[in-house]
Amino acid sequence: MKLIIASNNEKKLKELRDILSQYFEEVLSMKEAGIFHETIEDQPTFLGNALKKAGELQGLSGCATLADDSGLEVDALNGAPGVYSARFAGEHGNDALNNALLLEKLQDTPYEKRTARFKSVVALVFADGTEMTGEGTAEGIILRQPRGENGFGYDPLFFVPSLQATFAELPADVKNALSHRAKAIQALVAQFHGEMFK
Repeated sequence: MKLIIASNNEKKLKELRDILSQYFEEVLSMKEAGIFHETIEDQPTFLGNALKKAGELQGLSGCATLADDSGLEVDALNGAPGVYSARFAGEHGNDALNNALLLEKLQDTPYEKRTARFKSVVALVFADGTEMTGEGTAEGIILRQPRGENGFGYDPLFFVPSLQATFAELPADVKNALSHRAKAIQALVAQFHGEMFK
C-alpha cells in the first residue's frame, strides 16, 4: 500500500517515513508522486484543514494520504493565532513579522498569564475514503524575547518550563520526540496499529 504525504518538507517527510514505513510499502511526498496541488486552508479548525488537505489529495491520487495542520494557541489571546498561525501578521510564513506581532499583543501580559500551546492534528485518509485522525499538544510559555537558533515559526518564543528551554534551543531529535506533531503522529499510529490487529 502506498502513502502520499501532503508536504514536500524534507525534515517532516523523514520523520513520517521513519514512523510509517512499517505500515506502507512506499511513503512519498506530493512532488515524488507527481502531484502539484495547493489546498486552500479555509476551515475554522486544525482538524478541518487537515481533513480537507488529506481528502483533496486522496481524491487526486486514489491512494492513502496523510496531512497535518498545526499552530500556536495563546490563552491570553483567546486561542489566537490558532489556524492563522502561519499568516498571523498577514504575510504567509513570515516568522519575523508573526513573532513581532505576537510580542506586541502580549506586551502588557504578565509572565504567569502568557501560557500557550502548540497543537497539531494529523489526518489519514485511506484509498477507500476511510478517515483516521490523531491530535497532539505541547504546553509552554511565551517569552518576551526570542531564544535559540534552531526550529522555525514561534519556536524561539515558546519556552517549556520543565526543560528550561525554548523549542529553538532544543536539539532537533529532542524537540521531535516531544513536539505537538510527534504526539499527534503517535496517537494516529497507535490507533492505526490497533485497527490492524483487531
